[in-house]
Amino acid sequence: MVEKRILLTDRAVAQLPLATIDRYKVRDSELSGFVVIVGRRRKSYTAQAEHWANGVRKSKSVLIGYAGEISARDARGQAKLLLAKIGQGNVVQSPKKKPAPQGDGVVGGVTLRQAWTRYLVAHMERKNRSPATIRSYADHVERVLVEWIDLPLRVLGENPAMVAERHDTLSEISGPSAANGAMRTLRAIYNHARKSHRDLPVENPTLAVDWNSEKRRDTAMGPDDLPTWFAQARLMRHPVRREFHLFSLLSGGRPGAQLQARIEHLNLRARILHIPRPKGGADRAFDIPLSRPMIRCLIRAIRASRMLYPHNHGGWIFAADSADGHMSEHREYRKVLSKWGNDLRQTYRTMGQIAGLSEIDMHLLMNHSIPGVNAGYITRAKLISGHLRASQEKLTGTMIQAGRLNPTQWPNLPSRLIGDPRRDPTLPDPRSNKAREERFWAIEAPRLLRAASLRPATSSPGMDLQGGRDGSRSEAGDSRGRLAVTVVASTGPSGPAPKAPLRPAASSGAPATTSERLDPIRSLLNM
Repeated sequence: MVEKRILLTDRAVAQLPLATIDRYKVRDSELSGFVVIVGRRRKSYTAQAEHWANGVRKSKSVLIGYAGEISARDARGQAKLLLAKIGQGNVVQSPKKKPAPQGDGVVGGVTLRQAWTRYLVAHMERKNRSPATIRSYADHVERVLVEWIDLPLRVLGENPAMVAERHDTLSEISGPSAANGAMRTLRAIYNHARKSHRDLPVENPTLAVDWNSEKRRDTAMGPDDLPTWFAQARLMRHPVRREFHLFSLLSGGRPGAQLQARIEHLNLRARILHIPRPKGGADRAFDIPLSRPMIRCLIRAIRASRMLYPHNHGGWIFAADSADGHMSEHREYRKVLSKWGNDLRQTYRTMGQIAGLSEIDMHLLMNHSIPGVNAGYITRAKLISGHLRASQEKLTGTMIQAGRLNPTQWPNLPSRLIGDPRRDPTLPDPRSNKAREERFWAIEAPRLLRAASLRPATSSPGMDLQGGRDGSRSEAGDSRGRLAVTVVASTGPSGPAPKAPLRPAASSGAPATTSERLDPIRSLLNM
């Protein structure tokens, strides 16, 4: 039998591979006689020593327990007692294995599905965990670890190498952070299941996992980046989403909690917005002190919600046409808005440092736990109306000033001017007639004119494009990038006639209708 010598700990034993052919021994490097015998299916802690019997030196081996059912620390303590008894010549018998009970209490009989159901009801829902946290855990169990969902937990407990291999595979497929998250979920469910199923192996199988290093994303904006961000946000077509991103920047809040903000949570007299279920559940509920630009932002959001959804805004501040009645997704295309979500939370913290706010003030504003016993005596509610509101005003002013904003445009607009064509111009809805007309004059009209210029002139010999008999050319382009073509009509030897614009200029009076704009093109196509 092959023998090794290492320091026997729970982690070291969990990483020992099961035997493929013959069993092998692993001796403890500190306690002589403390041994782990590794077989094909399990690992056994034993105490081995020699003693004298009738003048003959004999060897005695006593089973202590199986890895997973007893920890290495407890096995080491029992090994010391057994080795002392064996050395004194006392006969020690190995403990007999108890018969396994039947039913749900069978050793390892509880499956991952059953353990997850129990953990969901007895732990997460009872402790009011947030819906986002519950969805995250459910995704790990029901999607990432779906291959094990009906597997007894005992199998995983006795084969931690399976868990380690699964973690390695997930790291390659889904990334290091996703793999670590799935294993943390499995660890929590296993620990909870073992409280009511004491026959499960003591060691959590995730002890065999070599955790990936996780790096925090550095995606915050600085003062030089804010003007570009404000310019992008100002051109966003959807007013409710635009105000949501602005409020995320000015408050530094987590998007998941702010999406569910209701009008009843807003107290304009006290200038606070109550967040009833942030990360950590209802026990972590807190109030956000509001600066004046934040209040204007929320008022615009409420007005826009009622304008867009007059019958089903449902009292939400950031209403949407969704099953819940409020915005359910805050992601944007990066080419539309370069930073959103947690990027804005990191920007808030970065700009707070530039504004000179203290570390404790930033912890309180962002609803982070305050480290240290002394700081734990601070009562946040007593600082909201005075100190924290002043800090919020200072931080908001720093960001607004860094954005170099036009005082007559968003986000300095009152709510009644949302969508004003002069002070709040936004890109048109690509599905609207206005957007279709814009695309026509930018794309279709030049193509039609190019096609018409390739046809021979038959019906109107005096008409010419791109250089005709009289040497004149068509003129294209205007200050807004729209097509403006001038058609030149020749009157014979006396010279060209006055130019007739294909598109009436903006200063020529009332804007031309689409039909009037199309008449010159129709005449060109009939040439």
